Amino acid sequence: MDFAFEETQQDIQELAAQVLRRESRGGDGTSFDAAAWKALDDAGLLSLAVPERLGGAGLGVLETAVVLTEVGRVAADVPALSALAFGVLPVVRHGTPQQQEELLGDKQLTAALNEPSSPMPGHPRTAMDGQKVSGTKSGVLHADRAHRFLVSTTTPDGPAVALVDPAGPGVTLHRTRTSSGFEWTVRFDEAPAELLGGATALADLHACAIAGICAIGDGAVAGALALTAEHLRTRHQFGKPLAAFQAVAQQVADAYVAARTLHLAALSACWRLGSGLDATEDLDIAAWWLAEEAPAMLRTCHHLHGGLGLDITYPLHRYSSLIADLARLVGGAHHRLDELAVRA
Repeated sequence: MDFAFEETQQDIQELAAQVLRRESRGGDGTSFDAAAWKALDDAGLLSLAVPERLGGAGLGVLETAVVLTEVGRVAADVPALSALAFGVLPVVRHGTPQQQEELLGDKQLTAALNEPSSPMPGHPRTAMDGQKVSGTKSGVLHADRAHRFLVSTTTPDGPAVALVDPAGPGVTLHRTRTSSGFEWTVRFDEAPAELLGGATALADLHACAIAGICAIGDGAVAGALALTAEHLRTRHQFGKPLAAFQAVAQQVADAYVAARTLHLAALSACWRLGSGLDATEDLDIAAWWLAEEAPAMLRTCHHLHGGLGLDITYPLHRYSSLIADLARLVGGAHHRLDELAVRA
């Protein structure tokens, strides 16, 4: 079984791939790829989900996921995941018209969802009392570029999403190194905040975040697999291409199965979420497969490259570093399996 895109989604996929192949410089996670980011913006690929009245295309989750998958396919060093899945989609789906007008456009958004030892909690320890937020968030992406944080909180009325200005009082940022770049731990100490939505908004923010993470991961494993397949096709040993050896063929076949399974799981979850259907189980399956199988698949790709797979000047390390960070963002394989078990 495969997933058939409609014409609009196919056009978006082709455009995103063309732009990124032309402009993306890859990177080592320490520098922002401004040229690729600007090219995506100029092509209208960053405003696909923005309402037409605000200059966007008025599309949804699946179209955004198509762009994120292409970003992952080249491991581009751009803040697409935080800006689109963590920011634009939740604001479009839950923000008031005034909030949408203020936040959507050329302003960078991100979300603060994880807490120490608690990935994407449904009842965060971070608290919102009145219009003040206090608590600590970890694993915040591109906090230094954000115009607003979407912060998961608990209020007297239950879980909610708050909007916080990272440049405002009571907000402290601490940068930490990750496998593929940097992220931030953010401390809120009675930081001024505005309510975006309640429990429904928080659940949907988590859903959009997981969908975006899985879409990026889908692209990353596909990119790594393509790189590996090309190496095995062109590298020769004993007068034959590496792909001709049975042991090699078996390993790359296993990698292909892992990549295709993630592809279908991620697309199914994104399609259901964008169609207004219950995507909870599909998202949990896609996130578990990403955290459980994708890192192992990348290790296989490195192994099949031999010594070249350890070369810092060769692009494979960008994919494995990205996958390691994505698996951690969703909480790791054991956490995702626990989430599935609870629902079962």
